[in-house]
Amino acid sequence: MILNRPKQLNALSSAMIKGLLRCFRTYQKDDGVKLLIMKGKGRAFCAGGDVTVCIQSIHNEGCQWGYDFFRNQYLLDYIIATYVKPQVSLLTGIVMGGGAGVSLHGRFRVVTDKTVFAMPETALGLFPDVGASYFLSRLPGFYGEYVALCGARLDGAEMFACGLATHFVQSNKMPLLEESLKKLDTSNTFAVCSVIDQFAQQPSVKGNSSLNRMEIINNCFSKRTVEEIISALEQVHSSLADEWVAATVQSLKKASPTSLKITLRSIREGRTQTVGECLRREYRMASHVVRGHFSRDFFEGSRAILIDKDQNPKWMPPRLEQVHEEAVEQYFSRIDDPHWEDLNLPTISYHGRNIGSKL
Repeated sequence: MILNRPKQLNALSSAMIKGLLRCFRTYQKDDGVKLLIMKGKGRAFCAGGDVTVCIQSIHNEGCQWGYDFFRNQYLLDYIIATYVKPQVSLLTGIVMGGGAGVSLHGRFRVVTDKTVFAMPETALGLFPDVGASYFLSRLPGFYGEYVALCGARLDGAEMFACGLATHFVQSNKMPLLEESLKKLDTSNTFAVCSVIDQFAQQPSVKGNSSLNRMEIINNCFSKRTVEEIISALEQVHSSLADEWVAATVQSLKKASPTSLKITLRSIREGRTQTVGECLRREYRMASHVVRGHFSRDFFEGSRAILIDKDQNPKWMPPRLEQVHEEAVEQYFSRIDDPHWEDLNLPTISYHGRNIGSKL
């Protein structure tokens, strides 16, 4: 399966998501399909959902379009997460947002020296979704909170070191790996892993990597509130004058206050939830974002970053202390709309065997 919108960095359109859903449903019933390989054409694997089109469609067609877009996307992520046949995602280039959803839930995630990963949603007025509250909350210590709140960019070595990737392969070896995988005629995960292992290596993280600052991250990002996290980081900076800490504080202060608060709660709740429970909750959150009843930061952030590109979003409310707990709470509640319903996830049956969620 090749994601094939290279000019748009393979951003997921509604048509692509529906096409992938058809593929996965067809392949699960086809005994001739043993293994799924997913990659992107061009310099990106997938830069995320096509947010610009999403915003325009919601404006033109109403909230229902947004509900349907996120519903199909999360359903696809769940099917990938519960798929019996192994999926190998070849993550060359950019992997962000929705691109992480269609890859990181799969069995094998192969990164390279050219991979760049991020969940940059808080800068857009959204929150790390597509099951990110599941896979980020399971990173070491409080690294998931750091990656989610700051939209931190990780390279392939960092993805492998923190567990987001299963293998690291040099980019010049990826064509050979792909050819070897295509010769396999088995769904046996040990056999698939054995092939990837032949090309894989143990990468070293760079000296300036955030993974070398885990003590600071664990001390600061374990705090109960976003305000306390920023305060703890500022205290560290005042004593160490660390440029990395200063940049981290700056990224938090530029992000949407509403997004930061709902993101922190989402990651914390995700720690004790199944992937299905995370996706159901995230669907409620995304539906509230689409409606924009409390905050229209998603629309404003997308305007400032992606459409007008003035890089100067006007968040409402503009300050963290103005985002009250009751407002955060509403993002996690059911939508009061007769045309809306919770995300219903299937108990997927393979040859008569019900597996539900295996994660």
